[in-house]
Amino acid sequence: MKTRIIAAAVAAFAGGAAYAQDEVTLQLKWVTQAQFAGYYVAEDQGFYDEENLDVTILPGGPDIAPPQVLAGGGADVMVDWMPSALSAREKGLPIVNIAQPFKTSGLMLTCWKDTGITGPEDFRGRTIGVWFFGNEYPFLSWMSQEGIPTDASDDGITVLKQGFNVDPLLQRQADCISTMTYNEYGQVLDAGVSEDELVNFKYEDQGVATLEDGLYVLEENLEDPEFVDKMERFVRASMKGWKWAEENPEDAAMIVLDNDETGAQTESHQIRMMQEIAKLTAGSNGALAEEDYRRTVDTLLAGGSDPVISKEPEGAWTHEITDAALN
Repeated sequence: MKTRIIAAAVAAFAGGAAYAQDEVTLQLKWVTQAQFAGYYVAEDQGFYDEENLDVTILPGGPDIAPPQVLAGGGADVMVDWMPSALSAREKGLPIVNIAQPFKTSGLMLTCWKDTGITGPEDFRGRTIGVWFFGNEYPFLSWMSQEGIPTDASDDGITVLKQGFNVDPLLQRQADCISTMTYNEYGQVLDAGVSEDELVNFKYEDQGVATLEDGLYVLEENLEDPEFVDKMERFVRASMKGWKWAEENPEDAAMIVLDNDETGAQTESHQIRMMQEIAKLTAGSNGALAEEDYRRTVDTLLAGGSDPVISKEPEGAWTHEITDAALN
């Protein structure tokens, strides 16, 4: 009897080793919130398990640069905005977009209506809050296309390096600030400001929207068939997570809250965020649309004397992963 028990245990151990899950580490662009719900849902609902994946999700933050984490081997795949990724690629970091869960941009400028600002031309002489750490590229490219300098001149804009909050607007330090439809805009409203007091300029409406929250890997890793296979499974499971989150926004928000180890997020804020995020992922099956890529590149190249990127990118994206994962 004892011999049979030991033999069974050995067999179980061997079987477990044979079917050990493949590990994948994902670096998020920002902190745990509904912006990344699809990945947390995929983990919670067992979609990664179905693909034999053990996925570690690393939150981001103000002191974390996802491209640096990826370059240093701290993650297999990262979430980043395409302007940041293309800029990093031109500077020598060979990163490649393998999937694009976000179809639409959520980036806006939110201004006080009583400033009299009704369009971009009215930005001249104003102070505008802008996020940096790679998030400034869409704004700088837009202003370059409008012919509006950002050098604090009388005819230009004074750029305020905005922290990741809405204080500059609330405290009247800036006439406009950067907001996301799914996050900071709601924070302004939560502070007691009514929508009637504000005017918003969506980058989508201005024709200068660039792609956000794509999945990127190091180019050299795509030469490894085992890595490619892992990414195919990862993208397939992640997109199942995103579509589940779109259809179940409140439940998805609760899953995000369960994964927020800081306790900083609130139920109402995450539900509202997920409802807005669902509008941005709607229409995407995860495959990068070439026309969206083209618009992003054209916007970034149209930077006048100081473009975000100076030449047409080559090899910056691939359909290899999504073609295999989604078809």
